Amino acid sequence: MSTPSVTARVFALLGAFGERHRTLRLTDIATRSGLPLSTTHRLAAELVACGALRRLDTGAYVVGRRLWDLGMLAPVQTGLREAASPFLHDLYGATLETVHLAVRDGTEVLYVDRLAGHASVPIVSTIGSRLPLYCTGVGKVLLAYGPAEVRQAVLGERLRRFTPYTVTAPARLRQQLDRVRADGFATTVEEMSPGACSVAVPVVVADRVVASVGFVVPDLRRTRPRLVAALRVAARGIARSLA
Repeated sequence: MSTPSVTARVFALLGAFGERHRTLRLTDIATRSGLPLSTTHRLAAELVACGALRRLDTGAYVVGRRLWDLGMLAPVQTGLREAASPFLHDLYGATLETVHLAVRDGTEVLYVDRLAGHASVPIVSTIGSRLPLYCTGVGKVLLAYGPAEVRQAVLGERLRRFTPYTVTAPARLRQQLDRVRADGFATTVEEMSPGACSVAVPVVVADRVVASVGFVVPDLRRTRPRLVAALRVAARGIARSLA
C-alpha cells in the first residue's frame, strides 16, 4: 500500500474543516482527516506559518486568510461579489452610507465587500477582515440564522467588550438573536466602535442564509425603517441573481 503524498495529506487535513466544523482542535483534525496526531501537528504548524490556517488563543484552528485570498479567485466567491455588486452600488448611491456584504466564517463575520460611505463614521472593517459575530449588524444576522452549535459556541465564550455598549451577557444576546429571527433584521448601536451604528438583513437562497448585507451609519433613530426596506430589496435582488 502506497504512502499518501504530502499534498494528499495536506488536503486531507484541510478537508477536516467544513460548514459544521469551522473551528477544530488538533485532535479533532487528526480524527476527521485520518492522519496520525504527530503528522497533523507538523502539517498544521506549517500551514499556520504560511497563513493557510490560523491558531486561536484557545488552541483551536480555523481556516486562514491565505486560503480566503485564494478562495476569492474561485467562481463561487467571485459569483457572490459579482451578483451583489450592482445592488451594493444601488444602496450606496441612494444613501451615501457605508455598505457591507459579509459571510460567516466559524464564529466570525468575514467581510466580502465594502463600499465606504461619505459620513464620518469610525469603520474598523476592511474587505477580507474578520470581526466577532456578536457585536456587528451583519454578524448578528449570520449568528441568528447560523447553526445552533455556532450560537452555542459563541454564547459559551467569554465575550469581549469593545465599547460600553457591547452586549456580552449570554441571556441578553440570546434574546437579541431571537428578535433578529422574528424581525428579519439586526441592529447594533455603538457595540463595535463608538459613533457607529449598523443595520443588516439576511440574503436567503433556497431557504438558506448565504450572506448578510448591511449599512454602518452614525444614527439609526430616524432612518432605520428606510434603511431596512432598502436592504431587503437589495437582498432579494442578490438572492435572485445567485439562484
